[in-house]
Formats: sequence, C-alpha cells, structure tokens
Amino acid sequence: MSPLTITTRDADTGPVLAIIGDLDHATAPELRASMDGLPFAAGQLLVLDLAGLDFCDSSGISALLSARSWAIAHGGGIALAAVPATTARILGIVGLDQVFTIHPDAATATAGRPVAS
Repeated sequence: MSPLTITTRDADTGPVLAIIGDLDHATAPELRASMDGLPFAAGQLLVLDLAGLDFCDSSGISALLSARSWAIAHGGGIALAAVPATTARILGIVGLDQVFTIHPDAATATAGRPVAS
C-alpha cells in the first residue's frame, strides 16, 4: 500500500493535480477534499496527472468522477493524464474512457487552450 500524495501546480489551462500512490476506499476522500478551495475559474481545465498512481479501486474511480462533476459544476472541464495501463483498462471496461478526455502526459493535457465557457 502506497500513501496518497496530491500536489497542485498551476498551468495556463488551469490547475494540475498530481496524484501519487494508492487511490482507494481509504484515500479517495483526500482527492475530494483537495478540490475544496482549489482556485478554478469557468473555462479552465482541471488536469489530474496520474503518472504516479500505483493503484485505483472503485472508490478511486468514484473520486475521479466526483472531480469531473466538480469541474463541470464550476464551468470548466477535466482531463486525465498519464493514466496507468491497469486504470486505463478499467476505465475502458466501464466506458469512462468515453467520459474523460485522456492524454499521454500532463504536458500534452496542458498544451491546449482553456476550455471555452
């Protein structure tokens, strides 16, 4: 089990959250809590950088969906970056690869322009 670490940085398109470790039943609330007070304006893109994600269970998937709902409720969009193969497979099986925009890495995800509001 890897502890969860979430770091935030700003990009031209909006905030980037690097999620490192295990995103599971015990740690999913940490992702939800990281959204509280996150500077985010309508038209921005929230990028979840999963390059350091070691494990993601159904609670973790639910937390990703909560982040998506949060971003949309605030007038923006969301993208996942560097999704590990096992997590990408799960997203594909349940059809969430059609719900999330997925990029090979955070640099690619933030290379575009902010989401139009």
